[in-house]
Amino acid sequence: MNLMRHLVVMSKAPRMGRVKTRLARDIGLVKAWAFHRRTLFETARNLKDTRWRCWLSVTPDQSIFKTHMWPTGWDRLAQGGGDLGARMLRPWRDLPPGPVVIVGSDIPGITASHIAAAFEALGENDLVFGPATDGGYWLVGAKRRPCVINPFQNVRWSTQHALADTLANVPIGAKIGFVETLSDVDCAKDLKRGAL
Repeated sequence: MNLMRHLVVMSKAPRMGRVKTRLARDIGLVKAWAFHRRTLFETARNLKDTRWRCWLSVTPDQSIFKTHMWPTGWDRLAQGGGDLGARMLRPWRDLPPGPVVIVGSDIPGITASHIAAAFEALGENDLVFGPATDGGYWLVGAKRRPCVINPFQNVRWSTQHALADTLANVPIGAKIGFVETLSDVDCAKDLKRGAL
């Protein structure tokens, strides 16, 4: 039986002063907002593919209804409350059956080939990660069969420990795969690495 593949891109609504706040401290509110909006729409365009169902997981929740804010052709779901781990776990639990891959909207180098590689890795693994150069990860995916694994508890988010903390939560015996290491953009030094 072939189950539907689900790609989830997590994003804040592109509102000035509410997105990329660490980056805004370095380059200003307008440039940080413009970067967020441009990268969100480029990511949606680059990752839209018939091989998977495309979802935007959005916050704040009420922005789900503001269609003018979001790229077209993507289903939207509300992120809900809690820390980043709780918001990433929600699609794993709530979406229809099939593997789920989650990425952020701030990875300028991401392509549909990266997503295809992650789904391919889930053919032989329970979880897949795309490590980030800062010690975190830009992609996480789960097969979700025979059960949903929750590796997101007690993770030090937005630190160099995020990937190690998450991996420490994976149950013994679960198979883990990895895809290419990429950079996300959190601050100006990330832009200097050529991510802009």
